[in-house]
Amino acid sequence: MNLGKPIFGRIVAAALAAVLVLGPAAAPAADQTDLIVFDVVLKGLRAGRLTLTGVVEGGNYRASGTLQSAGIVRLVAKVRYDAEASGRLRNGRYVPARYSEVADTGRRVSESVMEYRGGVPQVKTYNPPRPPQTGDVKPDTQGGTVDPLTALYATLRDVPAAEACTLDVHLFDGMRRSQIALSKPVPEADGVACTGEYRRLAGFSDKEMAEKVSFAFRLIYAPVGDGMLRVNLIETDTIFGPGYLRRR
Repeated sequence: MNLGKPIFGRIVAAALAAVLVLGPAAAPAADQTDLIVFDVVLKGLRAGRLTLTGVVEGGNYRASGTLQSAGIVRLVAKVRYDAEASGRLRNGRYVPARYSEVADTGRRVSESVMEYRGGVPQVKTYNPPRPPQTGDVKPDTQGGTVDPLTALYATLRDVPAAEACTLDVHLFDGMRRSQIALSKPVPEADGVACTGEYRRLAGFSDKEMAEKVSFAFRLIYAPVGDGMLRVNLIETDTIFGPGYLRRR
């Protein structure tokens, strides 16, 4: 299987889509600090590592995350994505204030910055700029969406059992709008499994939409005590076949 630089980002993006499954889940009642690490495995190969740190303190939150190629894939594709997000907690919900991302595909570096005003994203930086295209998503129409990293942090923290498999959320990354929905919680060993779908909605190229619109996934929680559940495994369908993310 060719896992060179041109396609590694697309593979990881498809796998990572399955991570963003709960969106702005109910916020923790107390301050907390998290360190979360997942291995990304595609077609039996360890392809990447996702590392996420988050802090909730005094009604505010901040998170940082890194996704980078790893294992045998790193020999042919040194790819890295870094993101930061911050915001506040309002009525038990995450409300993003700022999001930034830097991506290095090995061939080019890109960056984007969004700030939020009244819950509406404002794209401050998008480099290199993309010429206007038919079907572009206007940021001022994306009120109520969340940025990818806020959704990621809200998803991968430990949650009460009642919060698992319940939400349907829309994401906006500065150019593309997508939707993720969970359903059908069922017992899985001592924990819970959910089925779900990631769907591309708008802002994607014609080629991307023709390639694949919907990505199925399965998310598995395990108990960690005191009625709390932790995401330990995410199984996903990608454009290159089955893959999964396993907690380290």
